Amino acid sequence: MKKRKVLETLEKLPEDFDMEELVEKLLFIQQVEEGLIDSKLDRTLSLEEAKEKLSKKWQS
Repeated sequence: MKKRKVLETLEKLPEDFDMEELVEKLLFIQQVEEGLIDSKLDRTLSLEEAKEKLSKKWQS
């Protein structure tokens, strides 16, 4: 994650905020950025593959 993105996120928060809120926002941004990279590199699953993977996970 770039420092610029952290500063932008921090600027959007109110003057008083919970640290947990900042951490959650930064983790979400990081996950979205990683997902976009995976998509560009064609590291994605079809809907059926995703359903199967989740189904197996919840059966365990």
